[in-house]
Amino acid sequence: MKDPYILNLSNLKESFIETELEKAMVEPIKIVLLELGNSFSFIGNQYKISVDDKEYFIDMLFYHTKLHCYIVVELKNTEYRPEYAGKLNFYLSAVDDLIKTESDNPTIGIILCREKTKFSVEYSLRDINKPIGVNSYEISKILPKDILEVLPTEEDLNLHIDIIEEENE
Repeated sequence: MKDPYILNLSNLKESFIETELEKAMVEPIKIVLLELGNSFSFIGNQYKISVDDKEYFIDMLFYHTKLHCYIVVELKNTEYRPEYAGKLNFYLSAVDDLIKTESDNPTIGIILCREKTKFSVEYSLRDINKPIGVNSYEISKILPKDILEVLPTEEDLNLHIDIIEEENE
């Protein structure tokens, strides 16, 4: 077993209790898993698979505990492009052959991209016989409530700036 575990939890206070440690560890994982839906279990990111002596890295790999299958998630910071379906289809085949067991169902793929258009997705997936979904995502600009509560207000910042300016005069 690994010892010690190095936990990068910069939002944790110097003096903390066990439940605060647990919350700091679970919160980032929980937010993503809850957004994906119930029964997702995180396996890894940049998950390495080897095919023909070449290494490939799956952006995110999950296991769905109710569907009993792996879920490959490819992240794209662009509008959907048809070639993304080919890459994901490759990953699904590799996971089914290299990782999936006989008791698992076929692997599912999800492409998360900034934008998508109906026909690019439809035409690129029409003759692929693997379960692939294409979804867009949005980045929330809202900070969590516990962070907002400890940040200074605009008035506090302006007051501090005024004090500094007065000291420099």
